[in-house]
Amino acid sequence: MRILMCNTFYYLRGGSERCTFDLTALLEANGHEVIPFAMRHERNLPSPYADYFVSHVDFPTLLRESKGIGAKLQVAERTIYSREAKTKIAALIEATKPDIAHVHGIAHEISPSIFSALRAAKIPIVQTLHDYKVVCPNTNFVSQGAVCEACKGQRFYNVMRRRCKRDSLAASMLAGVEAYAHQIMGIYAKNIDAYIAPSRFLRDKVIEHGIRNEVVFLPNFLHVDTFAPCHEADSYFVYAGRLVDVKGVRTLLAAMRTVKGAKLYIAGTGELEEELRAMIAEQEITNVELLGHLGKEELTKLVRRASATIVPSEWYENCPMSVLESFACGTPVIGARIGGIPELVQDQHSGILFTAGNAAELAAAMQFAVDQPAAMVAMGQAARRQVERDHSPATHYAQTTALYASVLARR
Repeated sequence: MRILMCNTFYYLRGGSERCTFDLTALLEANGHEVIPFAMRHERNLPSPYADYFVSHVDFPTLLRESKGIGAKLQVAERTIYSREAKTKIAALIEATKPDIAHVHGIAHEISPSIFSALRAAKIPIVQTLHDYKVVCPNTNFVSQGAVCEACKGQRFYNVMRRRCKRDSLAASMLAGVEAYAHQIMGIYAKNIDAYIAPSRFLRDKVIEHGIRNEVVFLPNFLHVDTFAPCHEADSYFVYAGRLVDVKGVRTLLAAMRTVKGAKLYIAGTGELEEELRAMIAEQEITNVELLGHLGKEELTKLVRRASATIVPSEWYENCPMSVLESFACGTPVIGARIGGIPELVQDQHSGILFTAGNAAELAAAMQFAVDQPAAMVAMGQAARRQVERDHSPATHYAQTTALYASVLARR
């Protein structure tokens, strides 16, 4: 089978790219041909199809620097319905004759204009939802640092009223106009043959907010055999992720002030980094250390011997790879009871759940982990078995290709 794989970025930038590259490798290992379509970027991996990629654009910078109605209309055209992307993908389709298109994150830089070209060529479209973009103009159900569903019922004007997009009126107006335009055009409803939702929570949430296309639950996968579990925990915890409000790092710091007998290592960078360093110094929190960004090998080594990985998110997480990787290391997860996290963390079996944003509950869970190391080792062993069973590449491949066959059979 020849699969056209569409994602804005063609370098390892985040979770969407990780899933795109892993799926590409899995399909190629099973004899399929995968053709990428992305945006040009100096960090891109080499590809024989790079000439078909759309031109590079940096929207935050472009929005700041756009002066006059003409420049703003150019930004809107690229975001809402990019003629360049439609032309480029049509040429790629003509050159490669794919059987099916698998779309990941293409909002803004590429735009869903590519759906029209794919539909004209009678190519079925499957899209993996890595976020909530199809129903939330801000993509993540977050406004001003808190969970928000004000746009439910296609009330997209709320993204402008609340300035959800980077607290910018211009960016929020563009997101709102984009959402209304795509709704009126039926750009998703008329063109997507099936969505893939990596969590049941995401599947149910987009259906609740009005998606009527088929939505198939298919969790992320992991090459578990590349992780060696330790099952000999030391008295420390690990947080790995962005340092932003919705990740719950402030709640985590508050919890650590009362946890005795253990240390917390925070791996990651983000807009709160300097603030967190100041809080640690001012409040004399001696059991927390900020490590900055760690490479995969170094982070894995740290997670393997941790008592638990902490996932204190305060937004609707989908299917966090950090949870799966912790499980693969044989390390249980103390996670917030929000979004797709409770689908992965089975309370008192493969980890411990607590109420999102509740520092006292989080501290109690962490103190339990310190005081009951044998129980945490048992949870880690159960976590490893769970990820081996539910997130194997073989299972993911079988389910993905079955979905491909299903949508192809409808044509």
